[in-house]
Amino acid sequence: MPPPPGTTSALRSANLERVVDVLRAVEELSQAEIARQTSLAPATVSNIVRHLVAVGLVETTGTVGRRGSTVRISRGAGLVAAFDFGHSHLQVALGDLAGRLITSSQRPLENDHSYVDGLALATAMLGRLLDDLGEDMSSVRAAGVGLPAPISRDGRITAGSILPGWVGVTASDVVSEALGVPAVVDNDANLGALAELRGNPHLSTLAYLKVSSGIGCGLVLDGKVYRGGLGTAGELGHITLDESGPLCRCGSRGCLEAYAGGTGLVAQLAGRFPDLAVHDLVGVAAAGDAGARRLLEDAGRALGQGSAIVANLLSPELIVVGGDLACEVVVDGIRDGLRRHAVDGPRGQVEVTLSTLGEQVSVVGALLMALDAVVLPG
Repeated sequence: MPPPPGTTSALRSANLERVVDVLRAVEELSQAEIARQTSLAPATVSNIVRHLVAVGLVETTGTVGRRGSTVRISRGAGLVAAFDFGHSHLQVALGDLAGRLITSSQRPLENDHSYVDGLALATAMLGRLLDDLGEDMSSVRAAGVGLPAPISRDGRITAGSILPGWVGVTASDVVSEALGVPAVVDNDANLGALAELRGNPHLSTLAYLKVSSGIGCGLVLDGKVYRGGLGTAGELGHITLDESGPLCRCGSRGCLEAYAGGTGLVAQLAGRFPDLAVHDLVGVAAAGDAGARRLLEDAGRALGQGSAIVANLLSPELIVVGGDLACEVVVDGIRDGLRRHAVDGPRGQVEVTLSTLGEQVSVVGALLMALDAVVLPG
């Protein structure tokens, strides 16, 4: 339980968190740099660093308080775990207490699996990663979980069109019970946005557009991931482009996802490529298949309309595109959509790029989110 606000203990706890937060953002800092970035007095920083060294959370290159010594998060302070449950895969990772990825592995996973089976596989994969590092569960301090579904404020999965075996489950509770550590859960697109923010700390507003089997959108506003009052902000895939359009998995018609989601695109090529998976579509187009390329072009234009709505409403500085269908063809379509449909301010000023984190973007975000559940030594 945190100390009561306004007390000396609460102030000390808040200052400690400020110091740890700046250390997580970089590899290492001098105590003078920590003082500048936190606006804390050098003596306060020195006392906090001395305490953090004593409890094993940070380490220094020299004597604490000496000019020129640097401070960094200690690798021996523990680990955080991350789980990214995708439409057809499970990725598990381990990171240090700065949120930096150490190791990961990925396995196929059917989207109709029960959450019990998913957790069993996740636990087994985590155990193997720990074994490879010569560690065990005692070194894991917290876990982050990403799921491709809307998640309510109380952490429950509220829609089951992608992962029906998780509907009604409070994922943070079942993961925490399975691992014996605190766990936090979020939509995978939100985690993608968090990971991209880590790589663009100078930005205050960005959108992460996940283009895979479905369409997701994670939003960063004023430097923080925005989830909305009900916890489900960013469901860009279900804005209506045409009320008379094709039926979407959500039950509505003409949703953006019905035009640009990978599941629907692959279905259109089933006659010629009966075993085509969503993650294969970009490769087929790149190999010269005209039909596959046309589908990606059409998807890009539809995503451009949706992105223009985001640009007009929120004015993001950057839109990052990731997921199985992320490619230059799709990005070109988004840029064209912004030129056509965005108002004068955002038009031509919103940068659109491909994610450099690839398939690890959500699991990196889950590692960063897991840091929020780590209890710092007071």
